[in-house]
Amino acid sequence: MSSRHTRIAAMTECALCVALSFVMSKINLFTMPQGGSVDFELVPLILFAYRRGWKWGVNAGILTGLMRIILGSHFYTPVQVILDYPLAYAFVGLADLHPWWLGLIAAWAGQTASSVVSGAIFFAQYAPEGQSPWVYSFFYNAPVLGAKYILSGIAAFLLWKILERELAL
Repeated sequence: MSSRHTRIAAMTECALCVALSFVMSKINLFTMPQGGSVDFELVPLILFAYRRGWKWGVNAGILTGLMRIILGSHFYTPVQVILDYPLAYAFVGLADLHPWWLGLIAAWAGQTASSVVSGAIFFAQYAPEGQSPWVYSFFYNAPVLGAKYILSGIAAFLLWKILERELAL
């Protein structure tokens, strides 16, 4: 297959993974009171990063973040929008790092850092009186994203093994 066809195939696959990620974000296992949820939206993005590499994975994450903005996410300032959507989702592309579990930890850490900064700066009013907004934001975001990454990582790993066996990826 020529490089042009490979690129077109990767772009098509990217678009499908971004769309599937959005659909899977609507199936919430748990929703937090001030936003955020545990769902399987990361599974297609993780699989795409595994299949196409971190550069394609980062781009798919950015596109996912932009689609979430366009399709109705909450935003208050341009910086908050960048931190919570394109930048946060870009980190999912790091799931391609090896070994796979290290990639998931790097992706989780990056997305968590982006969300913590956004939460501490733009949502500090939700922190209980006397508690640092940074501490509150960390303990609000890290466990939710951790659960999302653990569940999505396991699902992606199992699906990858099935696809690898059935389709010889």
